[in-house]
Amino acid sequence: MNAPVRIDLTDATTFPNRRVETWKYSDLARGLREVPPPSPPGLIPGAGPFFAMDGDGVVFANGRAVGPDAYVAYGEKTLRLRFVSDAVGTGHSTAVRIAARPDAHLLILESHEGRGSAYVAHNRLTIDLAAGAHVTRIVLVDEPEDAVSITEATVNVGQGSVYRQTVLSTGARLQRLETRVVHDGHGADVRLDGLYLLTGGRQSDQTTVVDHVGPDGLTAQLTKGVVRDTARGVFQGKIIVARGADGTDARMGHHALILGERAEVDAKPELQIYADDVQCAHGNTVGNLDADALFYLQQRGLPLDEATALLTEAFLREVTERIEPEAVRDLVNQWLTERL
Repeated sequence: MNAPVRIDLTDATTFPNRRVETWKYSDLARGLREVPPPSPPGLIPGAGPFFAMDGDGVVFANGRAVGPDAYVAYGEKTLRLRFVSDAVGTGHSTAVRIAARPDAHLLILESHEGRGSAYVAHNRLTIDLAAGAHVTRIVLVDEPEDAVSITEATVNVGQGSVYRQTVLSTGARLQRLETRVVHDGHGADVRLDGLYLLTGGRQSDQTTVVDHVGPDGLTAQLTKGVVRDTARGVFQGKIIVARGADGTDARMGHHALILGERAEVDAKPELQIYADDVQCAHGNTVGNLDADALFYLQQRGLPLDEATALLTEAFLREVTERIEPEAVRDLVNQWLTERL
């Protein structure tokens, strides 16, 4: 797998700029010209979007763990993982490791909650799936428009394991949500879904790299986005099929709507295939809402704004309707509707 950039918020020389190919759409060096002062201890306001769900909790406030800072799952477990930023003009970093033991079933309900302004947050996760483990990760990201936020997840997928991920984001001044998967194949099954809904001057970068290193692995990926005003959506998806990873089946799709004359979407889907006997494909579309569908709804008495919202929600729900279990899907759909 292409090595990720190692970012250290205490060292400005590690901030990637647009000359780094994988960061050319999210120039951190330009957006963060100097080292931010460290964030003070933060508070935990409210209960978080997944409070209604039962389960264990791991919470970080301004980069500091409130309780345990790692998690190991046996059997069937739910983990509510919260990253809370309650800071103004400062920066903080977090690292957490999560492991699912053989045949464990783990549901990770992850939220990124911004309570301050102009802060810098850098979160790193490592998720290890042992053979036969089943992990579902649902991520809700809701931060201030002037924040800088980077989340990097490394997922190690063992033989015969199942990994499901859905990331929903509303953007920030500079926001990057990166997932890197080491896919061992041998019957392992990965699904990576994403959704971004951006207004104002917000930006969101959803970057994924899936490295198939073993044979007979499956990857399916669907990302959808909607951008308005002067917002900017970025999707970078790369699937690598290494030599010897024969029998790989990998498919990627990205589709976006631009609902503002000055809004922008940058998409870069990639396949790198070094094995034989594989099935791989990718697709990408960027456009506007269907004019005939808008006209149809308006003819039936709906105002333009309401018709646009209905069609936008229907477009995005193709992603959220893939979420399991049903109770989590309903909660996520409510979260999405509130932001439309």
